[in-house]
Amino acid sequence: MPFWGSKSSQPPAESDASSTHDETDPRNDPVASASQASGTAWLAGHLNHLTEDQEKKLAEFKKLCEEKKYYTPEQDGEKASHEDATMLRFLRARKFDIDGAWGQFKDTEDWRKENAIEALYENIDVESYDAARRMYPQWTGRRDRRGIPVYVFEIKHLNSKNMAAYNSTMSSSTSTTETHQSSKVPQRLLRLFALYENLLNFVMPLCSALPRPNPETPIVTSTNIVDVSGVGLKQFWNLKGHMQDASVLATAHYPETLDRIFIIGAPSFFPTVWGWIKRWFDPGTTSKIFILSAAEVKPTLTSFMDPSSIPKQYGGDLDWTWGDMPYLDEEAGKLVGVLEEAPSQGETNTRPSLIKGPLLFKDSYVQILGKVDGKDRKRDVPVGPSSSGTSSNNGAPVEQEKEQQPSEASAEDDANEKVLLQDPKSDNETATANGDSIPVQVAA
Repeated sequence: MPFWGSKSSQPPAESDASSTHDETDPRNDPVASASQASGTAWLAGHLNHLTEDQEKKLAEFKKLCEEKKYYTPEQDGEKASHEDATMLRFLRARKFDIDGAWGQFKDTEDWRKENAIEALYENIDVESYDAARRMYPQWTGRRDRRGIPVYVFEIKHLNSKNMAAYNSTMSSSTSTTETHQSSKVPQRLLRLFALYENLLNFVMPLCSALPRPNPETPIVTSTNIVDVSGVGLKQFWNLKGHMQDASVLATAHYPETLDRIFIIGAPSFFPTVWGWIKRWFDPGTTSKIFILSAAEVKPTLTSFMDPSSIPKQYGGDLDWTWGDMPYLDEEAGKLVGVLEEAPSQGETNTRPSLIKGPLLFKDSYVQILGKVDGKDRKRDVPVGPSSSGTSSNNGAPVEQEKEQQPSEASAEDDANEKVLLQDPKSDNETATANGDSIPVQVAA
């Protein structure tokens, strides 16, 4: 996510380093980057694209973490405590230096435990979560050509009025989860933690499950469009702390979750702003940030994304604007369309949108988390083609309830699942999709 960019010690890709782009130009070369992304070079260091030495270092790293009691390998049918793709993010961030990766991994695991990150994501108030979602980068529901999720961040909406309104939502005790009432961490950061968890626990696993090139390698990053048009120097300065908090957090605990950032609409004074923004990142991260001129926007974005994944305001065909819930593509709609809700009365959009709040993607089902009016809404909802409901791409609202028809069990089950999305109940009334206990996924 933009300005949530993870700090990386990884050097620029060879195709970037060997380009003829003027090194005195503060902008990276989008053409060279698109060429690198169109092949398989970008997969270097990722799962199933490791050198023999990298495979060895992954094994050594997992062994070290196991010895230190920070990692449990797969055994007796139980999955490992952390997936290999997660362990590799820390190794890539440290150029496969095992000691460096261990230090960052340990710090992250200690931080997650100290701040009860899993409990935070599980119990956060849904409206508080959504208020934070509207202040930070937002997933459009689409993916680039490699299957990486596309986020958009429009800075102009973060004006003093909207920031004040957002800050006022933090005064209510219900906005903080019961597990974090005594937390010393500011609420704005607690909410930001929850947004990161959504990226790692829902968006990335969902995108990994969808058809795409190189399905052997999980999706672990995001592609980002940052729109800075209409933003004055004073507004940039006022947002400095807001953006720096996010950047520092990503640097420390969510490494290697950034693929590209495309900055659009940069005003004439932006080089001044960029001078202090880039200090938050190392060269490996700044090499992934591209400042596009107006003439470069459409050709650059279309080199990475199909027009159907590019919002109309940036030259594409996607009917999505800032603040909208994710507008799922056809494949995502087939898999998790059951999670879509019909538009509320008075909304301008006529299409269904993804349910609000924290979600956990677990292959055959999605766990709906969070609290509504203080009530736990935790439940497991089966997902897949048979339970996807109406695809998001046809623009027709998804029914929230259906009249029971005992002779058609599938219709009855589908209706019940959609009612569950709207009607929080106690834990005792929640039936899991597969009989398993509620999973806890470590997303470090």
